[in-house]
Amino acid sequence: MFKKLFQPIRIRDLEIRNRIAMTAMHLNYTPDGKVNERLIAFYRERAAGGAGLIIVGGCIIDDYAGATWMIDIRDDSLIEGHSELVRAIKEQGAAVACQLYHAGRYAHSISIGGRQARAPSAVRSRFTGEEPHAMTLEEIRETIENYAQAALRAKRAGYDLVEILASAGYLINQFLSPITNLRDDEYGGSFENRMRFGLEVVEAVRKAVGPDYPIMMRVSGHDYMEGGNTNKENARFAAEAVKHGVDLVNVTGGWHETRVPQLPMSVPRAGLVYLAAGVKRLTDAPVMACNRINDPLVADEVLRLGLADMVGMARALIADPYLPQKSMEGRLEEITHCIACNQGCFDHVFYLKPVTCTMNPRAGRELELEERPVEIPRRIAVVGGGPGGMKAAVTAARRGHQVTLYERMPLLGGQLNLAAVPPGREEFWTAVDDLDSQLDAAGVEVILETEVTADALLSEGYDAVVVATGANQLVPNIPGVDKPHVLMAWDVLSGESDPEGKDVVIIGGGAVGAETAMYVASIGTISPETLHFLLMNRGEDMETLKELCTRGMKKVTVVEMMDKVCRDVGLSTRWSILQDMRTLGIEMMRNAKAKRIEDDRVVVEVEGREESIPADTVIIAVGSCPEQRLYEELKKARVEVHLIGDAKEARKAIDAIREGYEIGIEI
Repeated sequence: MFKKLFQPIRIRDLEIRNRIAMTAMHLNYTPDGKVNERLIAFYRERAAGGAGLIIVGGCIIDDYAGATWMIDIRDDSLIEGHSELVRAIKEQGAAVACQLYHAGRYAHSISIGGRQARAPSAVRSRFTGEEPHAMTLEEIRETIENYAQAALRAKRAGYDLVEILASAGYLINQFLSPITNLRDDEYGGSFENRMRFGLEVVEAVRKAVGPDYPIMMRVSGHDYMEGGNTNKENARFAAEAVKHGVDLVNVTGGWHETRVPQLPMSVPRAGLVYLAAGVKRLTDAPVMACNRINDPLVADEVLRLGLADMVGMARALIADPYLPQKSMEGRLEEITHCIACNQGCFDHVFYLKPVTCTMNPRAGRELELEERPVEIPRRIAVVGGGPGGMKAAVTAARRGHQVTLYERMPLLGGQLNLAAVPPGREEFWTAVDDLDSQLDAAGVEVILETEVTADALLSEGYDAVVVATGANQLVPNIPGVDKPHVLMAWDVLSGESDPEGKDVVIIGGGAVGAETAMYVASIGTISPETLHFLLMNRGEDMETLKELCTRGMKKVTVVEMMDKVCRDVGLSTRWSILQDMRTLGIEMMRNAKAKRIEDDRVVVEVEGREESIPADTVIIAVGSCPEQRLYEELKKARVEVHLIGDAKEARKAIDAIREGYEIGIEI
């Protein structure tokens, strides 16, 4: 099944057992910067799951490198803690690397003790809003030496190799880019000069760790910044870094400031592998491909086709630490895929909360959550086949309970099926498929198209009932809401109702309103296959192709009474959804209240005045309210009953799945 993925690879004298690497990602597990049991337990499980290489980091190398709550490797007193982490990983058979981190102008002054960030030039950071200090030659030499000393500490701690971070718009990237490097000395100007800092870091690290110790470097494959470096320049830098001592090149996407998405599910699976291929063309050193590689079959194809020599899977191994082991054993149907929703990982990083995972609530809680077999199996009913109910049923059944899941619809998945409809959101169906496969593997009895009653449950004599009945759509008290051309968002997304006419107004600009708007606005746009056909055969010019991709048959207007659209979407995804909405030509009216719906228009109030919006179809997307009738009936009957998910409170999938998992462990 797998031709390359599980072949070992040698980096100098280090043999890595397979081609899967867990790339470094900030986890917010180290509030004081020190290695602790939580961090060790997290990485131990990923190593036990079969990953070949674990890259720990980012690890700050000096006082200006980054936030003090990141993993710290600034002085020798920290070596012992790192050694404990290294031992835990190596005991599980994985190799382990330490990523050397310096954020440059991306370091916020608050996070580095009130200091002004250091960078090649005093170019204001759009990431922090602050202007950094332009480094002196002495400070450059000092920083290079700090890289070298941090690398030496990593070697002394037992790490198998070090990774120099030179991607994502961090310090080395900043020296490399003409956007952020405005120097007129030997570190600025020509591309050769702009490479100098990064190459001197490599040389200093090589000198510190010796001639035989493996060094890797994480580079941006393409800055995706106007006026910045493309794959051509970054590949050239990577090739030069190899000549100066780098043994493995880890290729990711662009800068944090870019408007080209790197992380959301709208990025195609393995969509940025071409960047690694661009680097591989210029060097014989092993190259790692990253970004949105969440499936072992996709990963193996990347390797088989020679596009890269290793694959990076950070979020994929957060979602399922045992993805490598399950793949090797042919248990592909048991894999929990990362769906790139970012709700538990990158959103939590931005909110300074510990990283977890929508699909794997145990991530980051390995020390406190364990699926222990039950001593006395019980008969459990789960009512509701949305994500929370499915997770509860799977977890309880894995522990040994006899579980029956009831769902009134003909399909499982609940609102995930609706969230998956807009373009670029299809990975939500992956979540449904994974949970469905796990229900089968766990032996859960699934009964569809059955709206179960309290009396029916009581007559069956279940020992406990989990109520995951979800929520109902809210119907606002707007005059005209009962007109025949007024539809509900869920009905549109499910295909039960179709928007007619050219002008469509959506009342409600939350996540559901935005998803519905993107779906409606995309009606009549061409498919990726058609785009490829027309592009390859020069059927249309580039401007026409862009219009065909982004302009459908309908004019869509979203009316939102608050000052922000998509307020209930996480930071790491919200900006890309808003960008997609603008690209699709969706008009967004903020601070606008729908006053009444007429036969051909919606009247809204904006800043105290009334405006009319033409409307052939009006779609309502103003939220939902919990469905708790069954729960209340069972409570009155004094049955052991648990309420989870949207039935408890309308929220996100991450909350429903977490609650389902927790009750599955507890019950």
